[in-house]
Amino acid sequence: MLPAAARLTHSQDFGLVVRRGRRAGRPRLVLHALTSSALEQSASSRQHDTRGTPTLTGSQPAKVGFVVSKAVGNSVVRHRVARRLRHLVRDRIGVLPAGSALVIRALPPSAEASSADLGVDLDAALRRLKLGSTSGSGGAE
Repeated sequence: MLPAAARLTHSQDFGLVVRRGRRAGRPRLVLHALTSSALEQSASSRQHDTRGTPTLTGSQPAKVGFVVSKAVGNSVVRHRVARRLRHLVRDRIGVLPAGSALVIRALPPSAEASSADLGVDLDAALRRLKLGSTSGSGGAE
């Protein structure tokens, strides 16, 4: 389980990361990443929660959110994919830059993928976006 401080929970945060972040596509998932420097650049147009305070700031630890649509499968399959992705991210959250926000969107092929396959795709997407060193973090062992 990811700690509460490491989870994206507001829909505005998901939208901000997907809209303004960089993207890396892999066969089983798409990773959207917004770093703290990009957050600071968009401070004037930053989304706010219902109390009017910013929900994403560059001084927070890295935050991660998951999107697993019905195209992936039924609820059992979707929850299995989400659990696998959460477990993989938990092992890698320490190498992510502080203040960064990630949205991981599972694609339909993730339903048949093993945890090792998902880990390989996640590591490749993180490397492509130059987010932390992901060598030896439980890839295809």
